[in-house]
Amino acid sequence: MHVKLAATGLLCAASLAAQMTSFPKPDYFREAFTKPHTRVQLEVPVRLGDFVANDKMELSLRSFLELVMANNTEIALSRLVIETAQNAITRAYAPFDPVALASFRNQRSRTPANDVLAGATTLSTLNQPLNLSYQQLLQNGTNYTVSFFGTKNATNSGFQNFNPAINTNLSVNFAQPLLRNRGTYVNRLPLMIARSRLRVNEYTLRDNLLRILSEAELTYWALVEARENLAVAESGLNLAGQSLQRSERELELGAISELDIFQPQAVYAAAKIQVAQATYFLRQREDALRRQMGADLDPDFRKMPIVLTESVLPPTDAPTTDPEMAVEAALALRPDLKAAIQTLDVDDLQIKTAANQLKPDLSITGSYTAQGRGGIFNQRTNVFDQTGSASTIVNTIPGGLGDAFDQLFGFGFPVYSFGLQLRLPIRDRAASAAMADAVVNKRRDALQVRNLTQGVRLEVLTAVNQVESSKASVELAVVARDLAQKRLDAEQKKYELGTSQIFFVLQAQNDLINSQSALVRESVGYRRNQLNLLRRTGELLEERGVIVQ
Repeated sequence: MHVKLAATGLLCAASLAAQMTSFPKPDYFREAFTKPHTRVQLEVPVRLGDFVANDKMELSLRSFLELVMANNTEIALSRLVIETAQNAITRAYAPFDPVALASFRNQRSRTPANDVLAGATTLSTLNQPLNLSYQQLLQNGTNYTVSFFGTKNATNSGFQNFNPAINTNLSVNFAQPLLRNRGTYVNRLPLMIARSRLRVNEYTLRDNLLRILSEAELTYWALVEARENLAVAESGLNLAGQSLQRSERELELGAISELDIFQPQAVYAAAKIQVAQATYFLRQREDALRRQMGADLDPDFRKMPIVLTESVLPPTDAPTTDPEMAVEAALALRPDLKAAIQTLDVDDLQIKTAANQLKPDLSITGSYTAQGRGGIFNQRTNVFDQTGSASTIVNTIPGGLGDAFDQLFGFGFPVYSFGLQLRLPIRDRAASAAMADAVVNKRRDALQVRNLTQGVRLEVLTAVNQVESSKASVELAVVARDLAQKRLDAEQKKYELGTSQIFFVLQAQNDLINSQSALVRESVGYRRNQLNLLRRTGELLEERGVIVQ
């Protein structure tokens, strides 16, 4: 039996990130613009037909647990916790995702001139700015932005030298934290917390599997007990029927009076009631078993008879359990204890996150900008001619976007700057409170680990004592059943010889039925206590062949 889960949070995040195509690959547009598939389709139960023979489901304990692992709805719900934790890892990468921005605007305007310097009676302008930028936060804390700005301006003004004028601007800006959020380790703390929480959820899933499989196996043994109790009730009905037939024959022969026939009839009626009750109880247990393995979801298996192949009697050579070794195994294997210990790792990471927020926010900033200009150059004599009118164009030099880019990447017109930026809270009570809460949470979780460790030890020791007590109870129940059988045989012989009464025979039959029921109860109780011990030590999954990957 296998439950496929990710071994580490890193592999989970890598597998999920691989599904997210980056720009500008063709899959990016398909994923971005295609309607996501949100339809939820539940799978039908599987492998139920593998265990059908002669129109009956024959189930050993191992085969039943295989069906539980494949079809149990609660197990499917538990697995979703892992997927949510994997999504949290993907979300922790989000601050480092790059972002590209683009904008373009086309604006034309016509305005009346207010003075002669406008260059035209009615000023007409065309403005077309383009803005492109790319920004990203690196894992070491550096935040950089690369942006390009270009604009084209055209006008009918008589004073415009470049018309249309094309201006380009390429700038690089960065900010590097020097105290708060400095370094790869600090900026990856949310990612490490998400991975640690994934491990907590993996341990929680194993603990849920322990609980669900334990409940399923208890349901299996409950059905075995109901089956054996029905067999015991039918055996009692058979004995009561034989006694009633013998008494009726004796009444016909005149060996007994009519008053002596009432007790065998009453015993037979009571035995029939026991059989009827055991039969209905068996049906209830079968319905519960079908639900555990998903057979109730398939109409073909809802009413199919179930045959359990496990014997109710426990093995006679079961070794004695060493309590201290069982405790050591539980401390090493219990997934709930591992989850609690893993929570301490989350607390340590959160303390480091809170300590980072207590530091002053000091950053070094820098920028570099290159500029370019191009367009058609109108060479003029002067701003005004001798009459005060706008100067005339004496020469036109063609140009365009290429000139603007030549100047831009020639880096002949640079603008650069460096600086320091300090944000110093005079008193940061929120950060102080967050740090105090983080320490309190770690202390609380440490106490919970110690409390859980104590509880694990007590649970294991109690489970060991219950197993040993059940083992002794089964042995005594076997002796009691054998003695009850010998007593019944003796009473029947004495009754046949005429030295005993039918009352004592019926009483011996009742004692035998009770001893058989007690043996079934103690045997199933031993199985349950043994199952409880495996769950308390955390060995149930390995003992039942369940592999969690």
